[in-house]
Amino acid sequence: MPSAPKNRIGSSTVHSLRISGIVEESCVDGPGLRYTVFTQGCRRNCKGCHNHATHDEDGGYFADVQSILTQFAGNPLLAGITFSGGEPFLQAVPLAFLAEQIKALGKNVFTYSGYTFEELLRLINTDSVLGPAVEKLLFFTDTLVDGPYIEEQRDLTLLFRGSSNQRLLDKSERERIRASICLVDFYAHNAY
Repeated sequence: MPSAPKNRIGSSTVHSLRISGIVEESCVDGPGLRYTVFTQGCRRNCKGCHNHATHDEDGGYFADVQSILTQFAGNPLLAGITFSGGEPFLQAVPLAFLAEQIKALGKNVFTYSGYTFEELLRLINTDSVLGPAVEKLLFFTDTLVDGPYIEEQRDLTLLFRGSSNQRLLDKSERERIRASICLVDFYAHNAY
């Protein structure tokens, strides 16, 4: 379960983001031509992760969010932006701001997370610091790829995923999951 960022990642603000790199034009990180931001810092340490260099929370470098937005907006061929990692939700504050700006340009947002959607919902409800930003980033995310990479479930035939446990969740699917969790919670607390 994610927890509030430690100071080194927490030093990122709405105006800066700790990243390991950017791919200005990618066709493998979501639908269409994409601008992919690889965030720095991940606590999952999935066996076989292909982005292992992004795990160190002290690694990478700080990038200015406005510069990223300006560079993105300068390429009219881009379908949208992809947040990958590392773990994007550890830096939900600057990414939520960036996602909101990308949506205002009429583009889409594709976000990867090593956490399941259900884990992110629990974080929203239990972490008063990071929770609101996680909620906002999810709101502006068109498609979420959730779940840790599990090497034993590796499947290279899957679209935009590395292992079969990972899900492609659009907004309507996330709302369906959220509603089913609320229903289960309701019945658990209102047993007859």
